[in-house]
Amino acid sequence: MTVVKPVDDPQLPWIALGCCWIALACCSIALAYSLAVPELPEVETIRRQLAPRLVGREIVDAGSHLSAKFTPALETIGGEVLELHRRGKYLIAVLFAPTQGQRELIIHLGMTGRLALDHLAVEHQQVGLVGSDDHLRAWWRLDDGRTLRFHDVRRFGRIRCVDAGDYSGIPTLRDLGPEPFDVSFDGARLAAFVRSSNRHLKTILLSQRAVAGVGNIYADEALWMAAINPATRRLSVERADRLVVSIRETLQSGLDHGGTTLRDYVDADGMTGANQQKLLCYGRSREPCLRCGSELRRRIIDARSTTWCPKCQAR
Repeated sequence: MTVVKPVDDPQLPWIALGCCWIALACCSIALAYSLAVPELPEVETIRRQLAPRLVGREIVDAGSHLSAKFTPALETIGGEVLELHRRGKYLIAVLFAPTQGQRELIIHLGMTGRLALDHLAVEHQQVGLVGSDDHLRAWWRLDDGRTLRFHDVRRFGRIRCVDAGDYSGIPTLRDLGPEPFDVSFDGARLAAFVRSSNRHLKTILLSQRAVAGVGNIYADEALWMAAINPATRRLSVERADRLVVSIRETLQSGLDHGGTTLRDYVDADGMTGANQQKLLCYGRSREPCLRCGSELRRRIIDARSTTWCPKCQAR
């Protein structure tokens, strides 16, 4: 009978730990791809659907989950919706009430937030209770009997109500860069921003300070379209001009196709987007590049999963 003796190797625990870290990293990458935050096209699609249905309506009642991230919904009661616009990934409803003047209801969808407008009644005690609607975080009843609901499975979304234009308590909104379709966003401005930073180009795009509304999906797409390496720290005005065009084109594609649904995103009518069928680079790691045929690769850049072509997007 052969007896197998255990191997007494002091390095084995470290090897096992390394394997665990690798497995965790793989899970994190998979999670990053499956839980994409709604970006400009998704938020703008929802805004365009809700604006004609909300503008002119008065909020006669409201309720929320007990979390402080959602209770500001209660501050909107009595407000008439004057306008619904978007800034970056934020939805902003301009409200007016005689006793409060003009205020703004600000909604960020987070990863899994969604808005729906219907005629179903909601009671205050139902919000957040198991068996009622586990993922309902806030609601607003309108003067026409309809209810706007904010559902959020993972509770990464948030709601604020502020005096009109006062974003001092919301630095992520206050410090947003220009809108990508605004004339103030051009290659010279983008190149200057990159020169002032030592961060990777993709990280700069995701910071929201160089340009508002671009997230992981559309950053990968735009950088691939412009044939620029996402990890570069330098950007000439010429290449910046090319990138500005690519950012606008990929965002426009998202708008034209109702947004990108990878897992959770649906529009205000509960419909999924179709832009995921149009993606040229994002999420296509190990598939051939549609421009040169090389195998697309994936790497982590500043904790964000990134897909790029090693040939087309060489440094």
